Parts: sequence; C-alpha cells; structure tokens
Amino acid sequence: MNQHVCRACRGADGDIVLDLGMQPACDFFPQRGSPGPDPAYPLQMWLCADCGLAQLMADPTTPEEPRGIEPLALGAQAAEAIRCATAAGLLAPGATVAEYGSPHGGSWLGSLTSRGLEAVPDDESADVIVDCFGMMHCPDQAAALAQRVARLEPGGTLLLQFHSLEAVMRLGQWNVLRHGHYAYYSTTALATMLSWHGLRPLAAWQFDLYGGTVLLAAGRNDADEPDEMVPALLAGEVRAGVTDPAALGRLQGTSRTRATALHSFLATERSRGHTVLGYGAASRAVALLCLARIDSGLLPAIVDRSTDKHGRRMPGTDIPVTSPAELSSRKPHAIVLFLSDLQAEVLEAYPQVTHNGGSWIDVETLECRARIGRHGECASEDI
Repeated sequence: MNQHVCRACRGADGDIVLDLGMQPACDFFPQRGSPGPDPAYPLQMWLCADCGLAQLMADPTTPEEPRGIEPLALGAQAAEAIRCATAAGLLAPGATVAEYGSPHGGSWLGSLTSRGLEAVPDDESADVIVDCFGMMHCPDQAAALAQRVARLEPGGTLLLQFHSLEAVMRLGQWNVLRHGHYAYYSTTALATMLSWHGLRPLAAWQFDLYGGTVLLAAGRNDADEPDEMVPALLAGEVRAGVTDPAALGRLQGTSRTRATALHSFLATERSRGHTVLGYGAASRAVALLCLARIDSGLLPAIVDRSTDKHGRRMPGTDIPVTSPAELSSRKPHAIVLFLSDLQAEVLEAYPQVTHNGGSWIDVETLECRARIGRHGECASEDI
C-alpha cells in the first residue's frame, strides 16, 4: 500500500485516527430490487502531523448525483450567517462576489445578489469569495485553496464555512467520515493553510447547524487584528485536541458504542412487537447501518422526502427508502431520526406521528439508553 501524502501540505507524517473498515459508497443508492452485495471500499480518516488537517485517505469511489433535499435548517443557518457577515461590513452593496458551493445545496448567491452584491463569472476575481461546504469535496486541498485565493481581489475577504472538527469530536460524530468528503476542518488547520497564501483568519461566527458550524472570514496579513472569536476558537480547539491523534482516535470507540446501541434498540423493539422506521436516508446513516449490521428485519424502511430516493435501498443493506406516506399507513411506535438537524422540521411536517402515539428518537442519543438500561431512559432521547 502506498504511503498517504497530505492533501494540503504534501507531508507524509501522520496517523490513521478512524478506521470504519470496508464501506459502500454512501451516495450510491441502488434500486430496491438490486440484489447486491454492493461494492465496498476502505473508509479511513488520517490526521497530518505537519499541518493538522484531518482528511479522508483513499477514495476510489465515483461520485453520484445528489438525490437529497436541502434541510430547512441549512437555509436558516445561511440566512443568519449572511446577516452576521453583513453586520461586520463584509458584504457591502456593490461588491463583487463569487461562490464555491456544495453539491448538496445551500447556495448563498441569490441572497447576496438580492443585497446588492454583484456575482461575477467563474473565471473572474471578486471582492468576496464564498465557500459554503464546498472545498471539502476537493481531493487536492492545496490546489482548491490556491484557486480560491487567486481569485480574491486585493483587500478582499474569503468566507469559509465548515463543519467544525471540534464539534465532531465533542459530539462523537464519527459518521461524518464518508467517501467524497476529503477534509474535516479545524480553525487551527485552516489558519495554517491560509498562512501559506499570506492570509489569516480575521473574524469568525459559530452556529448550531450540524452540531457546530463555523463561518471564518480571512483576509491579508496586513489587515486589522482578528476579532475575539478567532482566538477563542483556536483556544477551544487546543483544549479539544484537534491535532492530537489520541484525542481524535476516541471517535473509534464511539463508533462501536453507537452501532451497538442502535442494534440493541431495534432488536429490543422488535422483540416487543413494535414497528420502528427510520427517517432521513442520509449519507451519515450508511456507515452506521453497516457497522451495526442493520437490515430490513430490524428496520423495515427509512422514510425520506426525496422522491429520487424512493424505490431505492440504503447502500450496503436491503432497507428500502420510502415516502413519508409510510408514517401514516404503518403508524410506527418509534421513528429513528438519522439527522438531528431535521428535528424541528419533522415535528412540524408530520404531526400524525405523535397523534398516533409514536415518538421521534434521535439516533445520537441511543447510546444514552444503552448506558442506563433498565434503570430508566434519558429524558433527552425522545424529540
């Protein structure tokens, strides 16, 4: 096996901090009648000892077209982030803007142009370069950042939004690791990467999306001193150990604990004669279902709003993806929610679930049930 080389600094010194074994491509949803088995590939996170970037190792998969629907929480967070950046004077009317967006949605461009900013063609420079969960999809992190910086006008601002590695560690979100997502950012690692281009973080904001999302504003080194949030983020990441292989390596144990908790919960509910469905056929659910060895005998279906996923099954399992109509027809005793950010959305959209006596259960709280066992249940478990 060839030695891994850092996607950002090209260093070869680092550690595998999370190994999920052989996993199917999480964006390839086979037709329900496809017998499988699905192709599987190594899924590992590597931490660079030189620049501190946590990253995906080998990825031999071929990306599929996104089939999901943008969560309402993503749109709400984008609006708040734009409000914060505008209040800081970074999104002035008349400024030019270019965007590098995520293939999963969440574009800011419409909102920015409605505020008076002028969008430029893809090959032109701009006063503001926005990257909203986009750069993480680039295999060559060094080239991706260089491309964005090269388009930045003198005195301009680079806005980078990312799911915080500190939040991943704090909440044990090991299943953010997936093929096609090549980098898992900390402010610490990004500050190092930006310094290679004469940039530094100047302002930052934190949001609840995905358990912890950061919007980082970067500018030239001769710009004003950073606001108070930047050193606070950096200090918090030092405490969390975002560049410490041992600290990141705790995600390995969390993956086993949560997989065991999910299997135990579903097996117990089946033994009681209860119907349990899933909600949210998301990429994060794929590795969890495979590690937990969940099939349709334990989880008969996963409901999803995306009509493009209906008639298909979850990668690596025989669990079908079905429409929200199943929530009314099956009247499940419980629905396991695979994306915590959908909580408010599903409660409003599907009141019939609780009306019929069912409960929504956040998959990230199931290990709490496993710990407490017969002594009682966690109050935070049901939504």
